[in-house]
Amino acid sequence: MYTFDYQRPGEAKAAVAALSANGKAKYLAGGQSLLPTMRLRFAQPSALVDVTRIAAMKTVALEGDKLTIGGAVCHVDVAANADVKQALPGLADLAGHIGDRQVRERGTVGGSLANDDPAACYPAAVLALNVTVVTDRRRIAADDFFIDMYQTALEPDELITAVEFPLAEGAGYEKFRNPASHFTLVGVFVAKFRDGVRVGVTGAASSVFRPAELEAALSNDFSVASARSVTILPDELNDDMHASAVYRAHLIPVLAGRAIERALSFQA
Repeated sequence: MYTFDYQRPGEAKAAVAALSANGKAKYLAGGQSLLPTMRLRFAQPSALVDVTRIAAMKTVALEGDKLTIGGAVCHVDVAANADVKQALPGLADLAGHIGDRQVRERGTVGGSLANDDPAACYPAAVLALNVTVVTDRRRIAADDFFIDMYQTALEPDELITAVEFPLAEGAGYEKFRNPASHFTLVGVFVAKFRDGVRVGVTGAASSVFRPAELEAALSNDFSVASARSVTILPDELNDDMHASAVYRAHLIPVLAGRAIERALSFQA
């Protein structure tokens, strides 16, 4: 019978030490992806190092033009936090519509980013908002963090302790769900800054990405019409039983336009 050790350290350093001492151990940061794979025996770690009770990773702080969210903060707490709703209402809105209630109650910011599911919502916001991912040993820019499907710049024992979000002048997110599974077929997060617009697209390709043509158009004219005037090529997009690459390419500018509408509604 398959068994594993369970550890619940109180500090990030202790968590990293526990994982480093056991090459087959895994961090448990919500477990919304890990536990299902364990039930199916696709993953059989020898130990789980639970980081969800580390107090320093459960905080949210708004300081000047930066919002810092701890790696162990749950989606539901991001959605409900007063500072997040004030400073980045588009991010609070995104967090409040992740998965279902059970996922939002257990899933964490750091766990979502470390897993880098190609259909996850947070990566689109992280890329569009140009965040800095803070780990136990370094700081990683958003543009350098995501590598490919389920692959990030993290080392095997590296732990996301916090995420630093610059404050955008306006930001919004819109996604189109698979009607059966409710997983994101395409999600688009737009963020307007003083020096231009950044856009993060999730669900459409093997990993989250920034569409340069859409960013250029919106930096020139931050409007729904501008978003929908852009043509996205389907060449490198996912093509599967759920949606064709052409359909996903069509959805990106449409959802970008809706994300802009949401961003503007938060400012009204």
